[in-house]
Amino acid sequence: MSDPVPDAPPLVDDDLVDAVADLVEAGHRGHVLNLVAELRPADVAALLQHLPPDLARVAFRWLPDDVTSRTLPELESAERVDLLDGLSTTELVTLIDPLASDDQADVLADVDVTQADDVLVQLEDAVDIEALLSYAEDTAGGLMATEVVAVPLTATVAEATEAVRANADAVDPVFAVYAVDADDRLAGVVPLKRLLLTPAATPVSEIAETDLVSVEPDLDQEDVARIMERYDLVALPVVSAGGRLLGRITIDDVMNVIREEAEEDLQRAVGITGEEELSSSVFAVSRGRLVWLLLGLVGAYVSGLVIVGFEEALQVAPVLALFIPIVMAMAGNAGIQSSAIAVQGLASGDLWRSDLARRIGKELAVALLNGLVLAAALALIVVVSGFGDDTGLLAVTAAVSLQIVIVLSTLVGATVPLVLSRVGIDPALAMGPFITVSNDILGLTVFFVTATLLYL
Repeated sequence: MSDPVPDAPPLVDDDLVDAVADLVEAGHRGHVLNLVAELRPADVAALLQHLPPDLARVAFRWLPDDVTSRTLPELESAERVDLLDGLSTTELVTLIDPLASDDQADVLADVDVTQADDVLVQLEDAVDIEALLSYAEDTAGGLMATEVVAVPLTATVAEATEAVRANADAVDPVFAVYAVDADDRLAGVVPLKRLLLTPAATPVSEIAETDLVSVEPDLDQEDVARIMERYDLVALPVVSAGGRLLGRITIDDVMNVIREEAEEDLQRAVGITGEEELSSSVFAVSRGRLVWLLLGLVGAYVSGLVIVGFEEALQVAPVLALFIPIVMAMAGNAGIQSSAIAVQGLASGDLWRSDLARRIGKELAVALLNGLVLAAALALIVVVSGFGDDTGLLAVTAAVSLQIVIVLSTLVGATVPLVLSRVGIDPALAMGPFITVSNDILGLTVFFVTATLLYL
């Protein structure tokens, strides 16, 4: 769990990074510690991530243990692996033990497996951490922390308040107290404000909210974020299939999920698979991009074959070549626009099966309207440009072709994400290269078929 972020702006900039780099190279540890003394853990992490790797490792080992410990959860996984490499088991235990259970699990996952086992057995909350490590990283179980303030449903407000005091260090921040029954099943939740405003002798059962929102540990992290956003939750309890309280997920963890998912969708939209970070190797970056570049190459080749297939039409009317880039650009743009809206609706959970007919109908209406405007504009351009006696027929052919291409490309863009989502594939893949390539081929085919029928 990350520290609360004060209102002050971040203190890390290029000048500080350069200054620290120079001081580390010169071996001035004291000066470095003075510069980072006022930095928050997130700022220290940003500083380390922007230093050259060899200097970052030196600076990391110079930091006091308490600063290093609080900085670890703020680091990206790749940087954390590099910085932790070479530390002894004892050093790792010292750094990991003070952390919240979810952060302990995240950090321990970046340690060599053999050494991680040695570290785990020495941690105070080893049983809880081992349980967290058994959950997939992108699930509710992978996000949750096991530290919660829980009291029996039969407890009084005074006892619940004392439980908050007793767990203040371990559970930070405290948003609510969870009430459990005799079998540790979640029975209610008491917001901290209500607890503080209720007389001490009042039973918790009388003030606990029983209309609970909770999730099971195998729920996907995107669904967790969606639930917390929908119900305006700052903390979400995680329960077993039988309802036993396992832990909680806090808003700071979900903010990280939202950012990660947005970055992932953006990368997939432009044809990048896998995570691409500053620390990623050239090979890893190349592998993540090359697949879609190869798909684009194949798609461009197929588009070329479509053009070759209508070589006779181009020989009879070379002017048709003028419209090839127009058709390809409009088909790709229309498809990307509609697919972006579909992907956004799926990602936010706003697009339901009952909405499909209305959503596709709306996309069709928009495509018809936009197609009419664009077709009229293209026809006007052709007429103004003048192409001899065939100007009128060419203008009609170009306009009709563009209208059909816009409608079909929009429908493809709107429906492909839905189909991919239905079969369990990330719909964000529909954006970018996939839609562009498929609509290029579709647009060229429609254009040449229409031109053959109307113009030749």
